[in-house]
Amino acid sequence: MFKKSRRKIVASIMAVLVFLWAATLCTIYGSSYLEVSRRNREMLARHAELYLLPGQDNVLPKEAVPKEVPAGPEPGREGGRPGSDIPRFEDTPAFQLSTFYSVAVSDSGEILSVTNPKISVHEDGELEAMALSVINGRKQTGVKDNLIYHKADKGGYTLVAFMDNTIMQESMTTLFRYTLIFGALTILALFFLAVYLARRIVAPLEESYRKQRQFISDAGHELKTPVSVVNTNAELLFREIGENPWLSNIRYENRRMEALIGQLLDLARTEHAVPVMEPVDLSRLTAGEALPFEALMFEQGLGFSCEIADGLYVYGSSTQLKQIVAILLDNALCHCTPEKDVILSLKKEGRSLSILSVGNDGAPIPPSEREQLFERFYRRDPARTGGAGHYGLGLAIAKAIVSAHRGKISVDCRDGRVIFTVSLPLLRPPQNETDSSK
Repeated sequence: MFKKSRRKIVASIMAVLVFLWAATLCTIYGSSYLEVSRRNREMLARHAELYLLPGQDNVLPKEAVPKEVPAGPEPGREGGRPGSDIPRFEDTPAFQLSTFYSVAVSDSGEILSVTNPKISVHEDGELEAMALSVINGRKQTGVKDNLIYHKADKGGYTLVAFMDNTIMQESMTTLFRYTLIFGALTILALFFLAVYLARRIVAPLEESYRKQRQFISDAGHELKTPVSVVNTNAELLFREIGENPWLSNIRYENRRMEALIGQLLDLARTEHAVPVMEPVDLSRLTAGEALPFEALMFEQGLGFSCEIADGLYVYGSSTQLKQIVAILLDNALCHCTPEKDVILSLKKEGRSLSILSVGNDGAPIPPSEREQLFERFYRRDPARTGGAGHYGLGLAIAKAIVSAHRGKISVDCRDGRVIFTVSLPLLRPPQNETDSSK
């Protein structure tokens, strides 16, 4: 129980941390990528604006000639040149160190000029083909083969300007890779911190629960002796004076107390002690434990049928597994609708599970109460005060045994029946048993 609680605490802490880390990473990487991409596109647009065909006068167009900049933002920043929405990048190191390619194409589709730096990884023919593809497309700007492109109408011809995006891509990839590496190492360190914190959080609850179990065990053992003494004296007194209503009440209540103490000790042993595990023939064990209940069912006027598959073996304690079968059958016997049927089933599911189920006709159990059935001292009918030796501990004992055997227990209601199901991991039958069955 506490292991599951620790796992849930660690999972919750790690889920929050991973979410925050992923959100931070995406925000930083995304905003950085968008900012760098925006700056590159603006530099490329500025390059296209300043472009002149070879042979034309090397004079900037009027709208491109820088004017006197009043006191204010530095050139090259947003708003650095009044009257223009495009920043002046031509004076910045980023602009001057960037690699630009240009392809001018006439309106008739003739290549007028190709500007290709001496140190380049792209051939003229490759640039021409990409430029024609861009012109035929609808987009004015975009990315092709790691090159950012910008299409501009220069009056009489169309200019397709390219900018090498390799350095930016490698820088962003390096940033992302190292962020992942160091982020993963941080998450790993925080995982161990979360495990430590979960243990510290659950430790007081675990200690309190341990003391509670120890108290139940100690109290059961301490009460066992006086109850035995009272029972012995009551029996001796009964032999002396015979039937007596007050003596009968003492003997009845003493038997109830003895049954309750026995169940408390069973629960304490189940939760405290580690059972001796061995291969157990669950099929034979279930059939043997069900046999005495046939007479009890007949006395109560109930039908009883068994469907038990042969050769199902589990790894566990035969004593505790018998308790599970007895508890479920006793529960069905007490709560079954008169003159109805109780059905015991044991079958194999898949290759690794054995399914033990006990069903009886009875009032359906609301979903909100089904988990509470396996809690200590829980009884659906508050008016019941331990009649017939039932104190709300049987199903709690069954759940503790099933958990110790790495199984699951549940209750379901369908078609007017209440069905308790226990799933246990299967074990391969011993070789000699298999050979003898052949």
